[in-house]
Amino acid sequence: MVCPVSATLAPRPTPARTPQAPRRRTRVLALPEARWALAALIAFLLGLALDLGGAPGWVYGIPYTVAYVAGGWEPALEGLRALREKTLDVDLLMIVAALGAAAIGQVLDGALLIVIFATSGALEALATARTADSVRGLLDLAPTTATRVRDDGTEDTVPTADLAVGDVLLIRPGERIGADGTVLDGVSEADQATITGEPLPVVKRPGDDVFAGTLNGTGSLRVRVERDPADSVIARIVTLVEEASRTKAPTQLFIEKIEQRYAVGVVAATLAVFGIPLLFGAALTDALLRAMTFMIVASPCAVVLATMPPLLSAIANAGRHGVLVKSAVAMERLGEIDTAALDKTGTLTEGAPEVTAVRPLPGSGLDADRLLALAAAAENPSEHPLARAIVAAARARELPVAVAEDFVATPGEGVAATVDGRRVTVGRVRDAVYSARDSVSSTRDAVSGTWGAVSGSQDAVSSSQDAVSSTWDVVSGTQDAASGTPDAVSGEQPRGTTVVTVTGDGIPLGTLALTDRLRPDAPATTAALTALTGTAPVLLTGDNADTAARVAEATGLTDVRAELLPEDKVKAVYEIQQTGRKVLFVGDGVNDAPALAAAHSGVAMGRAGSDLALETADAVVVRDELATVPSVVRLSRTARRLVKQNLVIAGTFITVLVVWDLVGHLPLPLGVAGHEGSTVLVGLNGLRLLRESAWRSGTAQDNRG
Repeated sequence: MVCPVSATLAPRPTPARTPQAPRRRTRVLALPEARWALAALIAFLLGLALDLGGAPGWVYGIPYTVAYVAGGWEPALEGLRALREKTLDVDLLMIVAALGAAAIGQVLDGALLIVIFATSGALEALATARTADSVRGLLDLAPTTATRVRDDGTEDTVPTADLAVGDVLLIRPGERIGADGTVLDGVSEADQATITGEPLPVVKRPGDDVFAGTLNGTGSLRVRVERDPADSVIARIVTLVEEASRTKAPTQLFIEKIEQRYAVGVVAATLAVFGIPLLFGAALTDALLRAMTFMIVASPCAVVLATMPPLLSAIANAGRHGVLVKSAVAMERLGEIDTAALDKTGTLTEGAPEVTAVRPLPGSGLDADRLLALAAAAENPSEHPLARAIVAAARARELPVAVAEDFVATPGEGVAATVDGRRVTVGRVRDAVYSARDSVSSTRDAVSGTWGAVSGSQDAVSSSQDAVSSTWDVVSGTQDAASGTPDAVSGEQPRGTTVVTVTGDGIPLGTLALTDRLRPDAPATTAALTALTGTAPVLLTGDNADTAARVAEATGLTDVRAELLPEDKVKAVYEIQQTGRKVLFVGDGVNDAPALAAAHSGVAMGRAGSDLALETADAVVVRDELATVPSVVRLSRTARRLVKQNLVIAGTFITVLVVWDLVGHLPLPLGVAGHEGSTVLVGLNGLRLLRESAWRSGTAQDNRG
């Protein structure tokens, strides 16, 4: 009977939400472990075909031998090295077991054991290599060169590694920022989702901090380097991921924690069962037969299968429902968590803004649809996330979007364009209002001059005077409306909402409210995690406090930690775990990767998740269905319960058969039957988790929670 040792599944990467460097992915066959495993598999399949086809033993024995050598030489070498260090390694035991099976005529079983073991090792090597690829790829987010401005105003291109604190850099539109620093001159917007997770670009003005690897918008910036490139935030993310992976306590399945002691005990006992009867005059054949029987019934196959089928079945079941758990160890760890920590952007929210309210101002003469259509027409040429959200909202309502002319985008303020003969501007509420005030003031001055001219010719232009008076009243009312717009808007909007004002020919027409939409299943998920762990999840986000508070209020969270850099998230996770808690962290971005590595168990959102987050996490929610997180945790707990049941069953069988063989005379066929029977029994018990009802049960309980 074959004893599977371990299994590891590598995740399928999905497109990232934020711009990333081209990913260098290790090819499967580039790994020696994978090539040897493939050779062993091919040889085994050939031998099996010849065996089933009735070929002579020496014929199918050749490919079986190749399978033994191809899949077994490396584990045998590692086992011998461990033996030299006075350690009995599981690799060596696997080779001994396979050779023992061949010695008693079970060549097929031994070859299959070799193939399974080699394949498992190849998958683990692939997962490790892919994680290393992602860490290296993260470094490519930071540009390799930067434009440095000399004291005399001239420019030169230098490697970013050669930058020093105090250097001044010129960051052109669309370039990545080469070092952490402070803006000296210029206005632009920086997409720093890779660092803070904020879903929208952040306006950068003189005095503001910028981060290496973040993407500059449409403006030009002059930045003074404040931190050595080796100490930049993006470099520290790499360091944090590597350190967290190294310092994270080694994780093993329960059986792996005791396998060496058990293996040593079985080897010692087998030698004793063989040697002691010989000392008392027993026949060699009888002593060998008893020892072989003992080794078979004491073999840990049933114990290993007690652990693997429930966990692998749980992995398969979770995979059918959109959660990719990378290994049996990862599945086991998910069931151990007792505290949850959640990222905000892309996790609890969808990570992209949407229009939530359209409010025409009284007197504008526009309804909500016409106001939205005007704004969409002006924003249509723009690539800003807010612009895309406004255009998407208009198209969702099937509104006609007119062609914009004379389009101008002003970094940090908004856009302006001529739409149907009207100069339309769309910008952040205060910038737009101030612009409207300036326009109103200019108009008022013009009207005042006209009023004086009219007064000088009162009799001739009495009708014009009446017209100007009417215009004066309109302008005065508009100025009052413009002055009150910021307060009125801020009083109407919930925290964390972005408000833009639409103006036409300098006169405010209305406002649009946009927000990062909460995932529909976020409140139910936080409630289910609270029920599972006994404590409400912690919200860890790099976004601002107001936005975090809005999301926390909507999801029932009370422990909110906002404006966190990646190292702050790691620190928060470590602080919680130092209290004896086992933390599950759920995130999606590059900035979440260190926390995913540091947590007891990490889950990444797959559809919008960054490559580094996907590779660092223990599990990936492929379809971004947040409600599956508590479901897979509950499924893991069910699997752990079945593991314990199986261990009791396997232990009972082994104990009975071993005692029978030592005290009485256990026939070899009966010993094999008992051993194989217990193995099949625990295997079938674990396979129960493949049923759909196992997932539905966990989901139903989550919903009740």
